[in-house]
Amino acid sequence: MGVTALIPESEYLEMTFDGPQAEYVDGEIQERSMPANSHSAAAGHIHGRFYLAARQFPIYPRPEIRFRVSPERFRVADLAVYAHQPPSAEIPPEIPHVVVEIVSPDDRHDELMVKLADYQTFGIPHIWLADPTLRRLSVYRDGSLTSVPELALPEFGFSLKLHELFS
Repeated sequence: MGVTALIPESEYLEMTFDGPQAEYVDGEIQERSMPANSHSAAAGHIHGRFYLAARQFPIYPRPEIRFRVSPERFRVADLAVYAHQPPSAEIPPEIPHVVVEIVSPDDRHDELMVKLADYQTFGIPHIWLADPTLRRLSVYRDGSLTSVPELALPEFGFSLKLHELFS
């Protein structure tokens, strides 16, 4: 059995990565899955829809953003959407209004569920999952994923239907 070397948070925050930005969980660096074409296509569509909505409503989409979810953890969301303009800090201290994760073919279900639980513990009100392979949209709440026909934020006039994303 190997021994994992823990690194200080300050060292993680100074690191750069080849490929996707890694996460910091309890002193360990956790590499993220390398996005596939289906992940990239879904991400582009979702990001685009939020950017269009941001022209009419005070929402601020941020793709691939790192933020602290607990004293020992930094996560990187595929997309975070803020209900207020985040300050110019590299790591926003505000809680996003929405976080969207997009499943990659090599994502592990157990690791993904821990990440989604971290988001809920942090207080993020809307946690969404898009799975291009299964062509499924889900909402995460209280440890469970519930399939939904659309992802919606009526207060911001935002709706993304399953058939629009995976047509």
